[in-house]
Amino acid sequence: MSPLLLSHFTATSCIGRGLSATLASLQARRCGLKYCDFDTVELDTWIGVVDGVDREVLRPNLAAFDCRNNRLAHMGLRQDGFEEAVQAVAARLGRHRVGIFIGTSTSGILQTELAYRRRDPTTGALPADFIYATTHNTYSVADFVQHYFGLAGPAVVVSSACSSSAKVFASASRMLDAGLIDAAVVGGVDSLCLTTLYGFNSLGLVSSQPCRPFDVARNGISIGEAAGFALLERVPDHLDSDAVLLMGLGESSDAHHMSSPHPEGLGARLAMQDALKTARLAAADIDYINLHGTATQNNDAAEALAVAAVFGSATPCSSTKGATGHTLGAAGGIETVICALALQHGLLPGGVNTTQIDPALALNYLLDNRQQPVKRILSNSFGFGGTNCSVVLGRAG
Repeated sequence: MSPLLLSHFTATSCIGRGLSATLASLQARRCGLKYCDFDTVELDTWIGVVDGVDREVLRPNLAAFDCRNNRLAHMGLRQDGFEEAVQAVAARLGRHRVGIFIGTSTSGILQTELAYRRRDPTTGALPADFIYATTHNTYSVADFVQHYFGLAGPAVVVSSACSSSAKVFASASRMLDAGLIDAAVVGGVDSLCLTTLYGFNSLGLVSSQPCRPFDVARNGISIGEAAGFALLERVPDHLDSDAVLLMGLGESSDAHHMSSPHPEGLGARLAMQDALKTARLAAADIDYINLHGTATQNNDAAEALAVAAVFGSATPCSSTKGATGHTLGAAGGIETVICALALQHGLLPGGVNTTQIDPALALNYLLDNRQQPVKRILSNSFGFGGTNCSVVLGRAG
């Protein structure tokens, strides 16, 4: 594939609102998780909450989109000069030439959960002010972003569980390559709701402690929420040395099981191999791997086998979910931005909460931060149903 420029990007999660706060938390190895106190949830688990989402106010002309997921997206779009960058590109290229590609898993389902509490006691009808199409509907977040910016190009939502906002980079890349658009807003947004918290709990996948990816005592995930966005453009003739490039993409669908990975990480291995191939790189060219690393027994074990098969056991790697929690459909987007920061600041982030690496997982897993020049990074995102995506980012200089 032809490299693309991440000309601007921004991140919002429980470890920080904006790039400066996110970087500071990564450098300090801060865990943003707290004991679950979300809404009416009564579960013995930890969550990653973004402060201020409930206080976020949308413009009057966007009121129909009001839900936690779109408020979280709104918060992210207004940080780090991202809105100004998108508007400048739209003015230069034309509003119909900028696409929107957003990943999410549950979108605004919390709005439906809240509406069901207010059903008419006699008829069971949902309240008149509940608008499914612009809140709960999976497409809602892309529709909201397009209306927010006043863009007129293609608008797409990818909802492939936890690989959603990694796969949007591939979707945008294909449209750019086909000449259908000239730039793209890509990313992921997922917000806390009762469906995911109780759903993952019913599967026995949530931990009663802050999650510990790749730890010998790991016992499940901590669910978080996040919004991560990037502006993709074609590479100009002149680049700053710290510019971040999207260099390679790999997708696969192993369809081994609805909620368990292939035990040998087959699909994960294929995605990583294809990402390297499209980037025209060898495994030895990768300086750091941002692992999917959910902290469940099976997921970490399968990913370790896949990484070892492609890279061996020497490449430094870690999962940042110990800090942010597993942000589900937003994970690929938020972790791509974390990788962009790692490239620009020469930071290999050590895994937070992990204290004793599982000796059965033969990886060079970082327990502490490492400061060094970083040229190429691979980031993994794997979802239910065997939907996998790996992304390769590189520093221009």
